[in-house]
Amino acid sequence: MTMRWRKLGPLYTPDGSQAWAHSHAMSPTPLAVSDNVVRLYVAHLDEHSVGRIGYVDVELSNPTRPTAVAQHPVLDIGAPGTFDDSGVVPLCAVRAGTQIRLYYSGFQLHRKIPYTIFSSVAVSDDGGASFKRISDVPALDRIPGEVFFRAAPWVTYDNGRWRMWYIGGGAWTEDENGKMLPRYSLRHTESVDGIDWRNSSVECLTPRAPLEIGFGRPFVQRHASGYRMWFSIREREGYHLGYATSTDGLVWTRDDDETGIAQSETGWDSEMVCYAAIVPTPDEWLMFYNGNGYGRTGVGVAVAKPDRCHAK
Repeated sequence: MTMRWRKLGPLYTPDGSQAWAHSHAMSPTPLAVSDNVVRLYVAHLDEHSVGRIGYVDVELSNPTRPTAVAQHPVLDIGAPGTFDDSGVVPLCAVRAGTQIRLYYSGFQLHRKIPYTIFSSVAVSDDGGASFKRISDVPALDRIPGEVFFRAAPWVTYDNGRWRMWYIGGGAWTEDENGKMLPRYSLRHTESVDGIDWRNSSVECLTPRAPLEIGFGRPFVQRHASGYRMWFSIREREGYHLGYATSTDGLVWTRDDDETGIAQSETGWDSEMVCYAAIVPTPDEWLMFYNGNGYGRTGVGVAVAKPDRCHAK
C-alpha cells in the first residue's frame, strides 16, 4: 500500500524583520523538546543569501502554527577563511548524554568554482538554545572522490555505533545557460563517538542519468525489518522527494512511488518539495518540508496515518 501524505499547508516563513533572517527557512531539522513540542532548526538567509541557523517551535497537536521563533541565531557563520564562513545549514539534531549535537553543513565561496560544502558538529549545553562548534575545521573534510562536497549529514546511534548518511562528490555540470551545478551521490560512513568521522565512505545511491544530478538531505529511519529513507532528488530545475528501503543501511532499493507526496498544482510548493523530516506521534506521522526556492517559501507540514506509513 502506498503511503499518502495529506498536506496541511505552510507552517512558517520569516517576515523579514530581522536582518539575519531576511528570507528562507531551509532544511527543517527536528528535535523533541517535550512530548508535545518539537523544535525545528532551520537556516535563514540574510540579504546577501548567507545562512544562519535559527529555530521554530511547534506543538505536535497543532502543527500548523509556531509557538516560538528564535530571535537570534543559535549558530552563526564561521570565522573568515574557514569552511563555513559563507553560510551554515542544519541537517540533524541528536541528544548525546546531557548535550545536544547539531550536525550541520557550511558553505565557502570560491573564485574558480562557485562554492564548497563540508560538514561538522556543534554542541549545546543549554537545551538547544545555542550551539558552539567543536572545531573550526570540518568533521567531514575533503577526501579522494569527495573534494568539493561532503554535506547534508543524517546521523543516528545504531547498535553501538554512530552511522551517517550524507551527500558527497567532486564534480560539476552545467545547465543550458552555462551555470555550474554540483554533482554528488549518497554516501555512508561510521564513527566510534559521533565526533571523529575520519573513516572511509561507501557509496549507497547514485543519481539516475540523465535527469538527476544529485540528492539532498537524507532522512533515515530504523524499523523492524531494516531502514527507510526519504531523500531529495535534485534535477536541473529543482528538487522533488524520493523514497528507498534497505536491510542494512548500505544497499538501498529505490521506490519513489512510495513517497506519497508531490508538488502542488499551485502555491508555495508547486515547484519543489524537498528536505523532508518525519516526526512520529502516537496517532499520526508529521512531515515537515520545504517548498519552492529551497525554502524561500518557508516550511510546510503534511500528515499520514501510521498504518499507511508502515505498509512497506
